Amino acid sequence: YREFVVVTLSLSYVLSFLDRRLLSVLIQPIKATLGLSDVQIGMLTGTAFAVFYTIFGIPVAMLADRRNRVRIVSVACAVWSVFSMASGLATNFLTLALARIGVGIGEAGGSPPSYSIISDYFPPERRGRALATYSLGVPVGSLLGVAAGAGIAAHFGWRAAFLSVGAVGLLLAPVIVFVVREPRRREDMERGRP
Repeated sequence: YREFVVVTLSLSYVLSFLDRRLLSVLIQPIKATLGLSDVQIGMLTGTAFAVFYTIFGIPVAMLADRRNRVRIVSVACAVWSVFSMASGLATNFLTLALARIGVGIGEAGGSPPSYSIISDYFPPERRGRALATYSLGVPVGSLLGVAAGAGIAAHFGWRAAFLSVGAVGLLLAPVIVFVVREPRRREDMERGRP
């Protein structure tokens, strides 16, 4: 079951990186469709996401120390998925920037609780492999973002790529809540708390 938890959480990490890679891969058709400048593209691929991802990561991590981490990951997955879909519906720079900010806020809630959940499921001697498996979400998501994103965009347009990734994330979000059990926190076990 522990390995299943890692795989499930890894899938959400794959989707988050897939979405991040999509914007970079599809930048030319997006730029052409929305009439964006190079400065606007730079803001979309960097600032719009990174600032909010970084800022919101801290309070989400603090919340994960006190609340149900599985629900946080599930809600985060749903949030970034909705905003990924909103990226596909953007009509100008402002709407795309707001969508990318929403993706950044949502994705900030994915990793901190996931690392904590995995750490509580595995003893120290097996934790490294479990966390490494989870971290494979970065290269796998990046690879799928390039391959699947470009493939979907080539056949159906760049908007369909964002809508597809968001739809998969919205399907995964409730699965996380229903199949991943919130583990007892290791510090509670060490202190003898129920």
